[in-house]
Amino acid sequence: MESLRAEAREAPESGIVEVMTYGWGRPGLIPLWAGEGDLPTPEFIRDAASRSLADGETFYTSQRGIPELREALADYHTRLYGRPFQPERFFVTGSGMQAIQIAVDSVAGAGDEVLVPSPAWPNIVAALGVSGARPVELPMSLGNDGWVLDLEKLKAAITPKTRAIFVNSPSNPTGWVAGREVLAEILDLARKEGLWIISDEVYSRFYFGDAPRAPSFYDVAEDDDRILYVNTFSKNWAMTGWRVGWISAAPELGQVIENLIQYSTSGVAVFMQRAAVAALNDGEAFVAEQVARARSGRDLICSALERTGRTRFAWPAGAFYLFFAVDGEPDTSKLGLRLVDEANIGLAPGTAFGAGGEGYMRLCFARGADGLQTATQRLVTWLQTSCA
Repeated sequence: MESLRAEAREAPESGIVEVMTYGWGRPGLIPLWAGEGDLPTPEFIRDAASRSLADGETFYTSQRGIPELREALADYHTRLYGRPFQPERFFVTGSGMQAIQIAVDSVAGAGDEVLVPSPAWPNIVAALGVSGARPVELPMSLGNDGWVLDLEKLKAAITPKTRAIFVNSPSNPTGWVAGREVLAEILDLARKEGLWIISDEVYSRFYFGDAPRAPSFYDVAEDDDRILYVNTFSKNWAMTGWRVGWISAAPELGQVIENLIQYSTSGVAVFMQRAAVAALNDGEAFVAEQVARARSGRDLICSALERTGRTRFAWPAGAFYLFFAVDGEPDTSKLGLRLVDEANIGLAPGTAFGAGGEGYMRLCFARGADGLQTATQRLVTWLQTSCA
């Protein structure tokens, strides 16, 4: 072990996986710990993959993605953002996680720093550590108006070693959504300081405002701004197990991104890309269904927990998680294990999401009404009867 590279040896274990392992296989347990819904991939997407396999599309393919998928991504973005996008901007990756790894490896390495508002999905911090860069976590605060990113603290955290700002909006785990003005201020700061932005917009469609998507850097940026957009097919189209994502970037970066794909996975299987094309071209009704289910789930769980008087949280404006604190329960690592034993539900401890997550639990509400209603009843009963 000691002869391994330190960055690999010291990569942290997932605090989410710890609870999942503890509760795995418990009879009747309702798992709300992972970041996925309970619907399988739609049949029309699976059929596209099956046809590709039946046609013998099992060979090596373009590292940047098949032309049909890059064109479908451009068309999808054109529809969603109301302005033209070119296929040359899009690069297909083996998951959203690989998109993040490639983005990180493109802009930061040993001795560099990347600013990460916290609480944050733990994989970004781990990916930075493995690359040799240092994540600088900036704890957000929960106030009367929800979660807030202090832009003055963001500015003050910049040092000569800072290379990038990581922004996940809508946020996993808090459901925070950066408004257009906040995004413009972050972009202005990045321009002045010569920094990159890694924009994680995985949950952009899971937005509970009066629009089909959340505000985006696409709304305020120029095509040549230093922004790497990372995304995935996992959430919108219930494709978590497929492992297909994408990067959107200036075409001039194409050879660098292609090289990094080549030296990691050498591209995404064609049959998976055919499925992704079907998702983009024919999946809007399914996305709408997913978002509607998430909205209903949010309303159910938030209303119920508010009535207990024992929790503190902000109604999430986006994504599909509730990030909440329980009065008298500061050690949420232990609380996650207790809830498995005492309520037969699985939640993720906030400690898994960085320093800004201490004292909180994350609950995924992207589920059908029946299962979520049962989980809510179990949690409410536990809150009403448990003692700190």
